[in-house]
Amino acid sequence: MTDEEPHAVALGGTFDPIHDGHRALFYRAFRSGDVTIGLTSDELAAAIRDGERSVTQFEDRASALADELESWAACFDRSFEIRELSEPTAIADEPPFDILVVSPETEPVGQKINEIRDDRGLDPLCIEVVEHVRAEDGEIISSTRIIRGEIDEHGNLLD
Repeated sequence: MTDEEPHAVALGGTFDPIHDGHRALFYRAFRSGDVTIGLTSDELAAAIRDGERSVTQFEDRASALADELESWAACFDRSFEIRELSEPTAIADEPPFDILVVSPETEPVGQKINEIRDDRGLDPLCIEVVEHVRAEDGEIISSTRIIRGEIDEHGNLLD
């Protein structure tokens, strides 16, 4: 760690359930500064999933996420906040952020956020892409695979 002032870092997602891919995002975010997590609302989560699978209620996801983030914040001596995210580009109007942590599939949302910010005269966010974490079968760890019973939260194959 350096003596530099921490950055204001944002990231977003559904986090249902939390797994090692999410933890890679959390590591990058907390390493960089104080973190604000945009946790998808129940409505946005359902729209993103498009009926693919059900999602745990917002309050339960927020509680599990807060429990997970407590240890990250303590480890890096950082603060965090969880906000309800009602649309993917909701942070576009918020100037306090300077870093956006994304996964490869959400990088286009980050680019869209920067386009909106540019249109509104705000500085662009530095977009930090965190590569996927792979399960022991070489495929991406995902919440959907965990829900299906293919893998556990660490990417171990289940029989």
